Amino acid sequence: MAHCGSCGPGYKSPLDAMKGPHEELIYVPCIYRNTGINKPDYLATVDVKRNSAHYSQVIHRLPMPNVNDELHHSGWNTCSSCFGDSTKVRDKLILPCLISSRVYVVDVGTDPRAPRIHKVVEADDIKEKCGLAYMHTSHCLGCGDIMISTLGDPEGNAKGGFVLLDAETFEVKGNWEKKGQAAPFGYDFWYQPRHNVMISTEWGAPKALIGGFNPDDVAAGHYGHHLHVWDWKTHTRIQSLDLGDDGQIPLEIRFLHNPDAAQGFVGCALSSSIFRFFKTKDGKWAAEKVIQVPAKKVQGWALPEMPGLITDILLSLDDRFMYFSNWLHGDIRQYDISDTQHPKLVGQIFLAGSILSDGPVTVLDDPELKHQPDPVIVKGRRVPGGPQMIQLSLDGKRLYVTTSLYSGWDKQFYPDMICNGSVMLQIDVDTHKGGLKLNPDFMVDFGKEPHGPALAHECRYPGGDCSSDIWV
Repeated sequence: MAHCGSCGPGYKSPLDAMKGPHEELIYVPCIYRNTGINKPDYLATVDVKRNSAHYSQVIHRLPMPNVNDELHHSGWNTCSSCFGDSTKVRDKLILPCLISSRVYVVDVGTDPRAPRIHKVVEADDIKEKCGLAYMHTSHCLGCGDIMISTLGDPEGNAKGGFVLLDAETFEVKGNWEKKGQAAPFGYDFWYQPRHNVMISTEWGAPKALIGGFNPDDVAAGHYGHHLHVWDWKTHTRIQSLDLGDDGQIPLEIRFLHNPDAAQGFVGCALSSSIFRFFKTKDGKWAAEKVIQVPAKKVQGWALPEMPGLITDILLSLDDRFMYFSNWLHGDIRQYDISDTQHPKLVGQIFLAGSILSDGPVTVLDDPELKHQPDPVIVKGRRVPGGPQMIQLSLDGKRLYVTTSLYSGWDKQFYPDMICNGSVMLQIDVDTHKGGLKLNPDFMVDFGKEPHGPALAHECRYPGGDCSSDIWV
């Protein structure tokens, strides 16, 4: 990190961030909704300092003041987008709630090893000022505000809007999008001010997904397959890119980290595909499919064909590699994206999933594998569920993974994980030729938590990471 008298939070550039210190702590939201345990969700602090006496252990738990929140994708009060502002400090973690529609502001600055609640933004306040609910992704903005995407309105209908919070007072300021401009569906978003653009994605209507996944809801139009392009300055929607049947349920979206870049990638869960989106010569935006994970013909599962179900993607800070998880098939993949139009598979590791060799599912036809993968045991614990949320170290050499997606879908697809809890693993990354290798010494078993098995979701480092920092 460059040293200067006027520096704000984070790093001057993505390449500067890669030179930052190794992560020592990770914050992980842990969920009890749908587990049968009537306890609040909590924020776990995990020690990931290699030589620490508490390495790979939960060292602190911050319970929320309410139950059934379903904590989801966290963000920061300020980040590298405010690097030049010395008045800004990255000391508050923003925790949106997918089901209760609350937002918790957590103080991680006073004592990073023992976070505390700073403020609670209630759902009624968001409903009254914005007409939105079902909070999803939080990003800090260069102007000093915080923006949170939503899945719907307070009645559970689909509505892709954005809530603005003041980053100093954490008061609800109102909607980011201009009146009448909300997208049909909402989920994730990423902005790139140098191209005056933000692009958002679509999951589904809260009414449809809240209790689990029904394939009939896809045919009925309750799930999305579009990318929405927004004018960053006017807060208006200027394009909607229909990804079609090959782009069903586009979830996590990542621009290249280089703030001059006019392209990125999005993972489409149900279609198990990766689309590249890009700015065309005429200034419009377009998308093309660049990766397809083939479905497997199976017996003993809910459907005759099993998709990979891509649920999270990441780009390394130098824009060399892309990583994504196949939650149902059970693997994580690493691609060289030096040629963004032709990503090259350079690493793959199976950790869990629904096609294990000793499970109830028989694979009848697999265009990729000759044999069903064996279960993985780490420190005596069988890895449950499938690899889901992933987070990469700043230097790109360590990949952290948790196995819970969303409690309603966990309960449906991995009922054993509901009973026994999820886990957190760490994978060593070859950043020269590519390659993924499981660290046998790292396992956080959330099945052994004090109040019972919990579902661990997204990971955040106190100093920022490659999915929370945006450079402007």
